Amino acid sequence: MTAGNSKGVGAKLGSCYKVTFPIPIQGNYCCFCKNGVFSTLEICVLSNYCVSLHSQKEIIEEYGNTAFPKLWPTNNKKNMKRLLLLSLLLICVAALSLAHDYNVRDYGAKGDGKTLDHGAVNQAIEACVAGGGGRVVLPAGTYLCGSIRMKSNVELHLTAGARILAAPAALKAYDESEVFGAPEYQDGGHTYFHNSLIWAEGQQNVSITGLGMIDGEGLTKRDTEKAGNVQGGSIGTGDKAIALKQCRNVTIRDITIFRGGHFAIIVTGCEIGTIDNVTIDTNRDGIDIDCCKYFTVSNTKVNTPNDDAIVLKSSYALKRPVLCEHILITNCIVTGYKLGTFLDGTYVPEIVNWVCGRIKLGTESNGGYRNITISNCTCMWSSGLAFEEVDQGRMENIVVSNISMSHVHHYPIYITTGCRNRGPKERTDVSSARDIYINNVVADDCDSLAGIIITGMKGTPVRNVSLSNIRIQYRGGGKKVEGSYREQGTNYPEPRWAGPTPAYGLFARHVDGLRMHNIAFELLRPDERPDIILEDVENVSDNRNLHQ
Repeated sequence: MTAGNSKGVGAKLGSCYKVTFPIPIQGNYCCFCKNGVFSTLEICVLSNYCVSLHSQKEIIEEYGNTAFPKLWPTNNKKNMKRLLLLSLLLICVAALSLAHDYNVRDYGAKGDGKTLDHGAVNQAIEACVAGGGGRVVLPAGTYLCGSIRMKSNVELHLTAGARILAAPAALKAYDESEVFGAPEYQDGGHTYFHNSLIWAEGQQNVSITGLGMIDGEGLTKRDTEKAGNVQGGSIGTGDKAIALKQCRNVTIRDITIFRGGHFAIIVTGCEIGTIDNVTIDTNRDGIDIDCCKYFTVSNTKVNTPNDDAIVLKSSYALKRPVLCEHILITNCIVTGYKLGTFLDGTYVPEIVNWVCGRIKLGTESNGGYRNITISNCTCMWSSGLAFEEVDQGRMENIVVSNISMSHVHHYPIYITTGCRNRGPKERTDVSSARDIYINNVVADDCDSLAGIIITGMKGTPVRNVSLSNIRIQYRGGGKKVEGSYREQGTNYPEPRWAGPTPAYGLFARHVDGLRMHNIAFELLRPDERPDIILEDVENVSDNRNLHQ
């Protein structure tokens, strides 16, 4: 903006007018007038004080002493110098402020839901990086996009009313999958990241924020795994809403994700991250945290009627076993309503198939899980808690507290180890689990398929499990189970495929160290099975009340 474009033409000589200037900065902008034309731009740093970008002498010669308000002593050089320095400081602050926001519309984004806008968004991201980092802003509108490539020191900010709409596969708008260059012991969704809607690899200080929405309408939810067996290769089109690999200092906050494809959010090999106040209503997995450490998931709502909600994994996607450790999941809500009905407020329960919702560790577990805390969470129309170590890793120091569940599918709590061993054949490690503490759990209307399940392996028991202050209401109606309940072994760890448990309340096998305190089971109708069965369980501390 030049002085001649300012409004206020016709002002008297020596007048100082406030005008609007397009830089978000404290202070007002003023101009001196002569013959109805603004000729010099000034900055008002204090009320009634104008600091000229020219010298005081030049202004007096041109306009006379009347150009200066009386509150500014024209003979006080010290005051003039201070005010000039302050004005220059404000100019610098304005310049810095401008450098931090990059509006995607300034780079050609239309936001009309028809024009492919990811090119403009990526240009804004590159400009932001060139400027030293900052915020790339999507104002209200619908931005049809293929792959958006996040970079270091960039915050992608979706304002309220902004929607990133995933382009259909036919437009071929997604990046080609990267070369993995190693045997694939996990499906393509865990292996390939570049063919995602929003992705980053090897970046730091990456943020995705705002009250807008990511709508993965054009993403596929399919994967390259069949009947639990990895087929290898990429799915060949966009399959994830947000995919981050080996990034550091990650923040995902306040956004909403609708129909996120195979994964609404997957972070693999990332360190130090926060996922907070996010709402997800999706058609496959909600949040997958794989081979990561120092992550917090908090205040987040995840509706996943067809798969897992919040999942920790430890796959071979980094071409080596890596622990998933130091993770906190707290103050979250998990549900299993029909797709879209969580967001639209109708809350229609999904008819459960093999799984619906749940907070889970597994199944990919080559490295294992350590120092995991899950607290203050609510699960509705969902499967229960599942802790599975079946790929030669170790699961230890798991603490669960203050969990409420209602209308629970299949089982309330499932802890198992096995020897599926989906990894290099030369590896000889044996899956293990120990030091798992579960306290303050209440669940009602639980499926009669299975009670609490704790199963290790013969010769390698699950060690040191504590169950305390637990009340579970079962539907009952179960029939007596003939024969032996299957060993986990090489099977896929899913209770639905193992059939009804021999006990309706608690079944444990191959366990060393089981503490039970203040446990109550309730039946809504009679069940032919006993309430508890322990097989090959040693060092039991039993202080429970199984009937109420």
